[in-house]
Amino acid sequence: MTILVNYENGDMNREELSMGERNLDFDKITDRRGTGSLKYDFAKQRHMPEDLLPMWVADMDFPTTSYVEDAVKRVAEHGIYGYSEPLPSYFDAVSGWIRQHHGWEVKPEWLVKTPGVVFALGMAVKALTEPGDAVLLQLPVYYPFSEIIKDNDRRVVSNDLILGDDGRYHMDAEDFESKIKSEGIKLFFLCNPHNPVGRVWTYDELVTIGDICVRNGVTVVSDEIHEDFVFKGKHIPFASIKKEYEDISITCTSPSKTFNLAGMLISNIFIPNARLRHAIRRQLDACGISQLSPVGLAACEAAYAHGQEWYEAMMEYVKDNIEYVRSFTEKRLPGVKMIGHEGTYLVWLDFRGTGLGVEELDELIINKAKLWLDSGHIFGKIGEGFQRINVACPRSTVVDAMDRIERALREL
Repeated sequence: MTILVNYENGDMNREELSMGERNLDFDKITDRRGTGSLKYDFAKQRHMPEDLLPMWVADMDFPTTSYVEDAVKRVAEHGIYGYSEPLPSYFDAVSGWIRQHHGWEVKPEWLVKTPGVVFALGMAVKALTEPGDAVLLQLPVYYPFSEIIKDNDRRVVSNDLILGDDGRYHMDAEDFESKIKSEGIKLFFLCNPHNPVGRVWTYDELVTIGDICVRNGVTVVSDEIHEDFVFKGKHIPFASIKKEYEDISITCTSPSKTFNLAGMLISNIFIPNARLRHAIRRQLDACGISQLSPVGLAACEAAYAHGQEWYEAMMEYVKDNIEYVRSFTEKRLPGVKMIGHEGTYLVWLDFRGTGLGVEELDELIINKAKLWLDSGHIFGKIGEGFQRINVACPRSTVVDAMDRIERALREL
C-alpha cells in the first residue's frame, strides 16, 4: 500500500492513496474524441480535414499516473472549489523532483506560479521590454515564442540555429552576440531542451551564450518545460550553472509535458532575482492572476511526489517509439532524414531530400498520408521542408503514421 506523507507545520499527516500505479499499459488506445481534445476534436475549426490521424499538438495519448487521478478525485469529491494556495508539501514535491532529476536546489521565495509557460513568456515580454523593442530567439523554435513577441508589439530577432554535418543543430555564438549588440537586445528566449529540433544543450554551449548575456545585460527566459525528456546527454538548468546566470534568469518549468497535464494550467516559474521577480508579479497582478485551480495544484503535487514509476516506464516506451521512427526513416523513407534526437517527444523530420516544396509537402502529409503534423514552416522560414511529429502515443499509432508516410511517398 502506498502512503502519501505531507509535512505541514511540523506535523506528519498520513493518507492512503492507492494500491500502487495502475496506468502502465502504454499500448492501450484511449479514445479522446468527443472530450474537447484540441488534438482530436477541432480539425474542422482549424481548417483541416476531419479524417486525419492527429500527431501535432504536444500532449500525450497516455493516461497520466494514477496518483494524479486519485488526487483529482479527492479534490472533486470534497465538493468545495474555493480560492486555493498550495500547502508546504507542494513546494517540497516540486523542489524535490528538480533536485533529484536535475541537481538544482531551488528556494521557495523564487517560485511564481502561472497558468502556463507561454503565459509566463508574455509576462516577461511585458515586464522587461517596451513596444518596438526586439526580443531574441533561435529559429526554428516553438512558434508561440514568435507569436507572443509579435502580439505584444515587439520585434522578433533570430539567432538562427545551424544544422551541421553531424545531423544536429548548433548555435552560432558570433551571430548571437552580434544580434544582441546591433538590435539592443535585453531579453532572450532560450528553449532547452529545444522544441522542435530535439537538442539538449551542453554545458559548454550554455556557458558560451550565458557569458554573452551577462556581458551585455540580457535577461534569459529559459523554457525548460521538456527538461524531463532527455534521451542523450543531460539537462542542465541554465540558472544552475553560475551565480551570474541565476541573477539574469527566469526559468520556466511545468508538469504539463512530463505528466500530460497541459489542461491543468499549472506552471512553476523560478526567478531568483528579486527585481525580476517583482516585475513579473506586477504583470500578474495587472492581468488579475492570483490563485490557480485547486485541481491543478493537487495534480502537480501528486505527479512530482508519486509519479516516478509511471515516468520511468513512460520514458522507456517513448524512447522505443523514437528509435522505431529513426530506424523506419533510415530504411524505408528515401529522401527523408530524422534529425539527431536528444530530447523531447517531438521528432523533427527533414523532407528536403524528396525535392518537395512547402505546399507540396503539406499536400503529401495532409491529403495523401492523411496525417496532421506540425509543418516546419510554422517554426520559422528556416523550418521549411521539415515536419514535427509527436510520438508520445501507443506504438500502433506510430507504426500507422510511418506506414502512411511511406505509402504517400511511393505514390509520388
